[in-house]
Amino acid sequence: MSASMENVLPKEYGYVLLTGAVGGFLMNIYLGTRVGKARKQHDVKYPAMYSATNDRFNCIQRAHQNFLEALPLFLTTGLIAGVYHPIIASVFNVIYLLGRLIYAQGYSTGDPEKRGRGSFMYIGYLGNVGLTIYTALCLLRVV
Repeated sequence: MSASMENVLPKEYGYVLLTGAVGGFLMNIYLGTRVGKARKQHDVKYPAMYSATNDRFNCIQRAHQNFLEALPLFLTTGLIAGVYHPIIASVFNVIYLLGRLIYAQGYSTGDPEKRGRGSFMYIGYLGNVGLTIYTALCLLRVV
């Protein structure tokens, strides 16, 4: 007998998909577009990842690259955390993405120290890590 998604996942899991998968996708598009515009503005030709002379471009590029480096863990923990706690996981996803946005805006000024303004993103990040651990323990019947 096969179970449908509606019988396995809570109805609110849709929020997890919207805030995690769709939100992450939109953030990636936004940050990637900023890099593309900065390439034109600062005359950084492909395939160069960074500029030898323009730190502002490098900071914009690095903000996007840093997001891409963290994206797999953000998605994995957010999607798993939402299995038992979809609303809380969705809130953590939003906190993470808002922090990421402010992080990127600060970084993109050309002063890497300003990226710290978005460091509250780790509340969302670590919150979903904690919920993922809880979900694992629930599945193992430990809690």
